[in-house]
Amino acid sequence: MTTSRTLISLTLLALVAACGGPGDSADVPDAQPAGATSADIGAHVVHFSAQSTDELPPEIAKAYNILRSKNRAMLNVSVIRKADKTPVTAVVKVKTVNLTGQLKNVTMRQIKEQEAVYYIGETPVANRETLVFDISVTPEGEQQPSNVRFKREFYTD
Repeated sequence: MTTSRTLISLTLLALVAACGGPGDSADVPDAQPAGATSADIGAHVVHFSAQSTDELPPEIAKAYNILRSKNRAMLNVSVIRKADKTPVTAVVKVKTVNLTGQLKNVTMRQIKEQEAVYYIGETPVANRETLVFDISVTPEGEQQPSNVRFKREFYTD
C-alpha cells in the first residue's frame, strides 16, 4: 500500500471514528439523525464528518497542511455515485453557525488522491461550542444542489 493511500485510509478512519457524540442533532430542524455520517441525495450519497483537528495523526495533518489543535474543527465531505460506488467531484459550499447564530467561516478545498475525492475545511471552535453545518452539494452532471444539515458539539478542555 502506498504512503498516500495509507494516509487517506488513516484519515478516513479517524474521521469516521470521530463522528457522533453528545448533542449531535437534537433540536436542529432538518438535521440528520444523531450519529449519521451520510445522506442520500438521489443518485448520490454525501458522506460527512466533523472533528477537532488535534484528533488527526500528526503525519496526516502535516501532509494536508492542517493545524492540529483542540480549538480547530475540520469538516470532511465526500460524494459517491450510488450506481457504481465511485467518488465524484462536486461543488461543495458550507454555511456554518453556532447555536447563538454566529457565522463561522469554513472554506472548503478539494483533495484528490488516486481515485478518492473529498473536500475539507477548518474553523476555530470554543469549548462546548455546537456548530450547525449546512452543506450544499452539486455533484458533477447535476443541475441543482442538494442540502445536508448536521450538528456537532466540540470539547476543547
